[in-house]
Amino acid sequence: MSTGGGRVFETTAETFDRDVLKAQVPTVVDFYANWCQPCKMLSPILAKAVEKDGRVNLAMLNVDEHVELARDYQITSLPTVIAFRDGKPVNSFMGLRPPNLIEQFVKDTVDE
Repeated sequence: MSTGGGRVFETTAETFDRDVLKAQVPTVVDFYANWCQPCKMLSPILAKAVEKDGRVNLAMLNVDEHVELARDYQITSLPTVIAFRDGKPVNSFMGLRPPNLIEQFVKDTVDE
């Protein structure tokens, strides 16, 4: 697996530890569901911000397929986005945000 940022990929309960908690670069996790319309709007904005920044990865996690992991992170609303650095959650938001705020969220994941 590449150690650089800017990657967008699907993660699962089985790969979450490796993909997110043990990642060598900060990773933003997009907790989503296929039926969630705001999720469908947010995901491409997040992907673009991560690819533009290049220092952070984006892991997409379908909460309907991985209910136990969503429960572990107390996901009660969709979309929910959590930024992880060094295996720990460092920032989060719920709901759709404008692109400029998402870009700032991604930047802050590395810079804080």
